[in-house]
Amino acid sequence: MLKRGGNMTEATENPFASLHYSNVYLTILALFCFKLFIKISLNCLSYFYIIRGNRKEAARISAEFYDFGQGHRSWADRSPLHDAACQGRLFALRNLLLQGHNVNVVTIDHVSPLHEACFGDHVACARALIAAGANVNITTIDGVTPLFNACSVGSVSCAEVLLENGAKPEALVFQPSPIHEASSKGSSECVETLVRWGADVDFEIPHLGTPLYTACVSQEIECVRRLLREGANVQKGIYMESPLHAAAEKDCTAIVKLLLDFGADINARNMEFQRPVEAAPPSSLTEGFLLVYEATPQPLSQLCRQRIRDCVGRDRFHLINHLPLPNTLKNYLQYR
Repeated sequence: MLKRGGNMTEATENPFASLHYSNVYLTILALFCFKLFIKISLNCLSYFYIIRGNRKEAARISAEFYDFGQGHRSWADRSPLHDAACQGRLFALRNLLLQGHNVNVVTIDHVSPLHEACFGDHVACARALIAAGANVNITTIDGVTPLFNACSVGSVSCAEVLLENGAKPEALVFQPSPIHEASSKGSSECVETLVRWGADVDFEIPHLGTPLYTACVSQEIECVRRLLREGANVQKGIYMESPLHAAAEKDCTAIVKLLLDFGADINARNMEFQRPVEAAPPSSLTEGFLLVYEATPQPLSQLCRQRIRDCVGRDRFHLINHLPLPNTLKNYLQYR
């Protein structure tokens, strides 16, 4: 009903509008609670049948409610196979596989049981899943692979198993990179394993830079040392900023010294046209060390080592051991 008077117009409001929206919210909440209840009930029921040894019934429940006839997709967040892999329960995992559970079943985020096994450092479960046909290069919706998860927790054993069975040691440019993750987490053994299987030690990601730069930002000196020994370009960081800039900004004198031993340019400039000494915190130990380093001539032995390594080239560093030289000199050339 409208009432008109002069320039004023009044409209009566709908008294059912607020009630309508309240009913929508209540319906959504009810559906969520119902789904959660069903999920918990099915997990408990399936687990009960597994414990009682009724494998056929457990397989039927899993096939009907978890696989849902969609191949590698699952409407549920997790399946019993995910839980067994996550907890490292090898016996339960094998039983589930024997019952016919899909080894490549994924959650809504495309997390597979192999992802869970590697993230938990359960190498025996990872082997069992791979032997049953698990995809070693499967990715989540964020591009995470099982190899990335293994490197994230420093699981060298899982990384080796994955690489032996066809896992790609290197990710795409815009996917999470295993070697960058290992470098940032301080897992130097994972770094060595990845490089041995063909990962590019200078693999650059636009928002992260190189693995060496990532290790310097995270102040992981063992990873820095490992990457440099594997032939990482000491000058290559992110854009114009070198690894030496990153180490100086973090006031990590030990890494700064290591980078300089491998030939880092002390006069390199970043995007702000700063040299590493200018990027270091004022009055810090790193700033003092760099000032002294600039004023001190470098030993001839150090200059010769850098020149020889440049001539040999990164791809042939492993041949230094075969040169007709004394072992002391070979070790010096290899920073041992």
